[in-house]
Amino acid sequence: MPPIPPMSMSDGAAVPRAIPEVDAPQDVRSRMTLATRTALLTAGVAVLTVLVSGLVAYPLVRQSANVQARASLAQQADIIVGLLGGERPGNVPEGELRDRVQALDEQGIVGYVIRDGAVARSPLLQADFEELLEGRLVSVTRDTAEGLVLVEGRPLRGRQGIVLVQQAQVATAPATALLRRMLLALAVGLVLSALVGWLASRRVTRSLTEAARAAERLSTGERDVRLTPAGPAEVAEIAESLNRLAAALAVSENRQRAFLMSVSHELRTPLTAVKGYAEALKDGVVTGDEVGRTGAILVGESDRLERLVSDLLELSRAGAVDLRLNMSEVDLREFALSAGDVWGDRCDRDGVLFHLEAPTEPLRVVSDPLRLRQIVDNLAENALRVTPAGAPIVLSVRAEGADHAVIEVRDGGPGLTEDDLSVAFVPEELHSRYRGVRQVGTGIGLALVGGLAGRLGGSAEAGHASEGGARFTVTIPRGRT
Repeated sequence: MPPIPPMSMSDGAAVPRAIPEVDAPQDVRSRMTLATRTALLTAGVAVLTVLVSGLVAYPLVRQSANVQARASLAQQADIIVGLLGGERPGNVPEGELRDRVQALDEQGIVGYVIRDGAVARSPLLQADFEELLEGRLVSVTRDTAEGLVLVEGRPLRGRQGIVLVQQAQVATAPATALLRRMLLALAVGLVLSALVGWLASRRVTRSLTEAARAAERLSTGERDVRLTPAGPAEVAEIAESLNRLAAALAVSENRQRAFLMSVSHELRTPLTAVKGYAEALKDGVVTGDEVGRTGAILVGESDRLERLVSDLLELSRAGAVDLRLNMSEVDLREFALSAGDVWGDRCDRDGVLFHLEAPTEPLRVVSDPLRLRQIVDNLAENALRVTPAGAPIVLSVRAEGADHAVIEVRDGGPGLTEDDLSVAFVPEELHSRYRGVRQVGTGIGLALVGGLAGRLGGSAEAGHASEGGARFTVTIPRGRT
């Protein structure tokens, strides 16, 4: 049998190239953003996964391919043996043998017939040659000038044999193609994982960047900064914390603003009294016996100013926004007479009729006299602002049963509507309603009255006065005297 012509060999399979690593400069690395770092970390993990998967899979696939190729070559050798001299020796149909040879040629398999006394023309060594002629099969891998080849030899009758030779590269070509597809799939997975990592990092860092910008805006004084929580729970919590911080800062600054307005409101009343009496003394309006009384009033108003300034100093040291209470026994009758002297003179200068309704007997309560005076001053100041000349203002102090006392201010001004009464002590509510309609103050006087009444354990109520205007009633507990 003539040698089966070898099938032309294709070029060797391409060897996968390693991905080069490029180190970033130190100054660039130090300026990398979190998104870049996260994307690089994700890509690095993906590259490592691809390399490990390739290193583990490559030898396994190669080994499996070699085993399968050898088994296939051995099966082809057994079939040829059966055709040539096994089951039907000397009676081989020419067409069947030709088809078999063509099939071997298509698979890149070269066949040789070995006879006794002939020179071995196959890649077999002399020992393999002798073993084959002795009737033993040969299954080896030999290194030739053309590379590694798989050799399968089968003995025939009469010291003959058949040898099939296939280059290992051709035999494992399907496995190589499989490896290429696997590496391609791993590369696609690498690109996708890097892309997903970059997108995920962008989503996280976008929320963090927005949080940083919001914090910067808060530092410049903006208080309407609000973020929409997004991203992972930890990042969303940062946005929520910044929202709470912005709200807390707004509340704190509003409290400070209201406190400063309240303090200025409280300082204005005694300052107005001191200025008025001082001008009266300078102009010679107050003479004779009135000088002593005027001096006493000036001393009292100066004491009030001193108390307010002391409170401010205490608040600045303590960092609080609430005034401290100094509870003591107070005779509301003497308290009403003292306040009546000041407000009687104020009303006289504006042509307003002032009336004082005080008890004939001492009316003692346990309270803070400075805060009680703040209540009276705020109510009287508001009443004087809206009461026209010739109309009355009444300051009334009386007992309310055995446990309470009442301080009340009524005026003959335009009064309040039913709807106004329900919001009279809400900060700036009446101020916003009547700004431009009638004279208004800062909008916090009545709110301060309501707050002080509550702190003293009492309550404040607005209503209609019999004098035609508004009535403001503050009820306080008498306490133990």
